[in-house]
Amino acid sequence: MQKNLDSSEITSYEWMLVNQFLHELKQIDSTCISVYYPYGKGKETISLLQETKRSESLEKIESQIEKRIKELKENPISVGKFTKTLCIFGWIKNGKVRIKEIGTSKKLPYVYMASKKPFVKPFYDILKINHNVLLVTLDQKTARIQKFHGNQILQESKMKIDLQGRHKKGGQSQGRFLRARQTKIHVFFKKIAKKVKAMDSNSELILLGGIGPAKTEFYGELDSELAKKCRFVENLSFSTSLNDIETKIIHHLYQHRRKYVAEIIEKYEKLVKEGLTAKRNDVIYKALEMGAVDTLIVSTDYHSNPKFKSIMKMLEIAKNTSSKIEFAASQKIIKKLEIDDSVIAILRYRIK
Repeated sequence: MQKNLDSSEITSYEWMLVNQFLHELKQIDSTCISVYYPYGKGKETISLLQETKRSESLEKIESQIEKRIKELKENPISVGKFTKTLCIFGWIKNGKVRIKEIGTSKKLPYVYMASKKPFVKPFYDILKINHNVLLVTLDQKTARIQKFHGNQILQESKMKIDLQGRHKKGGQSQGRFLRARQTKIHVFFKKIAKKVKAMDSNSELILLGGIGPAKTEFYGELDSELAKKCRFVENLSFSTSLNDIETKIIHHLYQHRRKYVAEIIEKYEKLVKEGLTAKRNDVIYKALEMGAVDTLIVSTDYHSNPKFKSIMKMLEIAKNTSSKIEFAASQKIIKKLEIDDSVIAILRYRIK
């Protein structure tokens, strides 16, 4: 594992393999059964599949998933060092059941649902993948802007100016030389900022690094919207390996995710007085069936709750009614959610 990698984070190698797996899942364009279960809980998961009644075609998919779970019990797979969660996806193509699975070293939420496409939100939230990130590496005369989607570089732009390093004897004065040099740098940074804005589109983060003071000088050229997304990256230069770059991206996405979920909880607490929240499972269930749930906030440990089957059903309804689903992995937030049966909801409108 790379140095400076937080214990809750995955290695860039596992990150890359999961990204590749999700890229393959994107090709699935039909109703899919998605199952995530903790390693060692295969028997319980099979029971869950068997007791839930589905249409004939979905029952056919589930039968193949049950068979695969039994096989994985004897020979578990993992893209990490150890298997903590097994994830299986089943669908029908050309009249035949297709199955794809992956094992991860991270604890993902217990999930079982049928939806129009594979349910991959737990990967996005917990493994910090499939996000758009702009990486800007620069000094006072060179810049490289890379747009990452997961571990893939979608777009790259390089910019450079001819900048004289020292004042030569004769000609203009030292002061005039320095002013002209600084103006040239300032104009260069403005061009970089313009390019960053053009490449940004829907990036979640802009990571800014480079040797020397250039990154802090450049930061002042960004408009307020871009500046809010910006994070400074330490020990980043033009020679930093792609593997180390991926590790840094993962680290900053973890920090970003923790802050994002904390902000959602804060929003929930503000909306309580306005009647735009729900915390009882029966109320949330009713709101979901009415299409009144804007955001469903679920503890990643919800499967330890006695009502976890009901919560699992809520997740499926939320997915199929376009409600946002947010999983909370922070122990502090999980403890807060335990008081409310592991689930709370932000509503689109008040319900009676």
